[in-house]
Amino acid sequence: MNSTNITLICLVAAVAFIVIIFLVSAIKIVPEYKRIVVFRLGRCIGPKGPGLILLIPFVDRPVSVDLREQVREIPAQTSITQDNAPISIDFLWYYKVFDPVQSVLQVQNFELAAQGIATTTLRSVIGGILLDGVLSEREKINTALRARLDEVTERWGVKVTNVEIREIVPPRDVQDSMNRQLTAESTRRAVVTESTGTREAAINVAQGDKQSNILKAEGEKQAAILRAEGEKQAQLLRAEGYQKALTAIFSAAKDIDQKTMTLQYFETLKNMAASPATKYIFPMEFTSLISDFVNKGKEK
Repeated sequence: MNSTNITLICLVAAVAFIVIIFLVSAIKIVPEYKRIVVFRLGRCIGPKGPGLILLIPFVDRPVSVDLREQVREIPAQTSITQDNAPISIDFLWYYKVFDPVQSVLQVQNFELAAQGIATTTLRSVIGGILLDGVLSEREKINTALRARLDEVTERWGVKVTNVEIREIVPPRDVQDSMNRQLTAESTRRAVVTESTGTREAAINVAQGDKQSNILKAEGEKQAAILRAEGEKQAQLLRAEGYQKALTAIFSAAKDIDQKTMTLQYFETLKNMAASPATKYIFPMEFTSLISDFVNKGKEK
């Protein structure tokens, strides 16, 4: 192989290498969640993407911008409340780029700039709230921080979507006071719960006694009614028995004549004479019976 062929091969290889480098530099694949801000000879020509885009090597300079929602942490910051109490707060802030060109042109590093604004804004917001308000109005502080951050970052093409305070560390003496207050509140709740349970138990017992007395009274009432009904039925049966007995006696007495009755009285006198009594009482009818009996004897 002569030198001419070797030179030709080297030239072809060099051209191929340059073409590959050109293609690699010129062809970019941009995903859906990103945009490429292109600067051509230092002048912004706008965002490109998503998909396949072509750039001019050594002429176009791409700057990648992520459009997804991002979250960043603001380290713990010591702030002074309105009542001069030092308090340590750290929080998270969420943002999303809605204008990739402005996020590149208006600020060099919007994340660092937003972090600085967030710390100063936090101190400003906390400085206007009492310590008790900081501990109890967390949502209000979140809203105030988000509104103030959004006012600043909007001109950068960035939208602050949310701010969440993660931890609030009050002074040591305040923590001790809160612990004592929590213990007292727990004790109070326990006493209230116990007294409520005792009251409900007493109410349940009273209601149980009431129901028991009601049932007992109902039972006695029913028993008295049944006894009265039984006594009524017994009296009716006894009256019917007496009625039948009297009817039978009356029927039998119709067939007894006066002599038989007189003899029965004599039998009674005989029994009375056998008794040790010294006084006797005779019915008036007895004398009339004896006189009738004597008169009839005389007639015979």
